[in-house]
Amino acid sequence: MVMTGGSSGFGAIAARRLARSGDTRLVLGSRRAAAVGESIPMDLTELDSVRAFAAAVRERLGGTPVDALVLNAGLVRPDASGRTAAGFETTFAVNHLAQYLLLRLLLFDLADGATVVLTTSGTHDPATGASLTTPRHADAALLAHPDRDPGLGTRPGKAGQHAYTASKLCAALTVRALAGRPDARARRLTALAYDPGQVFGTGLAQELSLPLRTAWSLFGTPVLGWPLRRFSRTLNTRADAGNALADLALGRVAPPSGRTYAALRRGRLTWTDPSELARRDDLAEALWRDSARLVGLPE
Repeated sequence: MVMTGGSSGFGAIAARRLARSGDTRLVLGSRRAAAVGESIPMDLTELDSVRAFAAAVRERLGGTPVDALVLNAGLVRPDASGRTAAGFETTFAVNHLAQYLLLRLLLFDLADGATVVLTTSGTHDPATGASLTTPRHADAALLAHPDRDPGLGTRPGKAGQHAYTASKLCAALTVRALAGRPDARARRLTALAYDPGQVFGTGLAQELSLPLRTAWSLFGTPVLGWPLRRFSRTLNTRADAGNALADLALGRVAPPSGRTYAALRRGRLTWTDPSELARRDDLAEALWRDSARLVGLPE
């Protein structure tokens, strides 16, 4: 199994479950070594680092196919002003472009019947009622270069929220595009978008302001977190979110026929529809094609 986002938060809990499940061999890509599995350095803000990681995985496995690819890493920033070395907006680059590139590079190293899980977020769907700005589109060129987006507005906080929720819309659309590809169907790949709900106390908010980071950490404690769960069906503990992610990767929870979107609600996996935008095949195909162009791959 190959995983991103397994060194902290609920991803670390999932990684521990995966590493201790039978004869599983877990390879993790991250900037710092994880407590379990085999770590290979990778910086998701650098596409060349993603390419080097994929090459290292292939070399280390020596032809052994990958049974599960878990793309869980992500971040949220207070604005959309950050840029990677390639000039792409940072949140979109880390949450979507890097994960998409890794998926494409390892796609033909996946075993027949393998599982691919991309972590999304219910904040991409207006129906969830989250407090963040919901995405207006999934135009890869505009998300990579938000200064060219005429409808984005000038409020930094709103732009940062849009960058995050739009990147999570992209995760759901990438899964839709992958699931619809003839080669993926022929190889019986299972493609899943996983919405862990709202999970406080993770490393997701590490680039936000000190007050927001403090609140994020405090609400992740049992003293404050448990009372909130009584009023919010989308709020989950780190343990619940991590264990559910591991169950999906291990195939211990099988999706109903035709379902690719798994949402954790009050600690239980549910199979529902993502947003209206996330169900559009034309947007999924356009995102797949345009993302390939941005990372320098054939469409």
